[in-house]
Amino acid sequence: MTVTHRTRLPALAATAAAAVLWATAGPAAPPAAAHPFGPPSTATISADGPTVSIAWRAAEDDWVALGQALGALEDPATGNVSTTLTGEQKLQGSQDVRAYLLDQIYITQDGSRCEGELASMENLLAEGARLTYRCPRDVRKVDVTVGALSDLNEAYRTMLTAETPADPSSTLLTATDTTRRMNFSWYAGVLATPGLAVAAGTAAAIMAGAVAWVLIGRRRAGRARS
Repeated sequence: MTVTHRTRLPALAATAAAAVLWATAGPAAPPAAAHPFGPPSTATISADGPTVSIAWRAAEDDWVALGQALGALEDPATGNVSTTLTGEQKLQGSQDVRAYLLDQIYITQDGSRCEGELASMENLLAEGARLTYRCPRDVRKVDVTVGALSDLNEAYRTMLTAETPADPSSTLLTATDTTRRMNFSWYAGVLATPGLAVAAGTAAAIMAGAVAWVLIGRRRAGRARS
């Protein structure tokens, strides 16, 4: 599901509107930084056997922009805002929001999407939307796509960080580059750490040199006996 780009309110008005919408029927939340030109949204990822877990976090005003684009939240500039539920509750109850997140955030293994579900949207600002994916086989190399918000504005970015050993351990995703191949193999943590990778390469070179020296010594000894 892709949302149609909508012109956003000026920064101060957008922040104020976000606080009002989010806190409807509840205490006011602190103002969020201006987006999409502020800090990127974040996503943390972990792999365990065939299961991949992602937690995607966005700023308050970005959740509001997404909710309005999907029709889950009202726009105070064009109409009344219901005070029955908080903005977070409205987002949690929206099937369109859930479908959008699963459509924009997904895992591909060997060219096929892994089965995904939106596990939780509780405590949305602090913990984000938590998604779980079940792949056909244990996760080694998979393609990770996080395109949420970038269809609203191409300036949106997402910093993807692995919580289990992976190569790369972190990467920045953009509107023109929403997918990254990640390696969760047992040696991925070494590959993702430059110092360890160099040390491992040096150790391998030393070992290879030692083996070669032993073989040369044996050949010389054999020639001497003959």
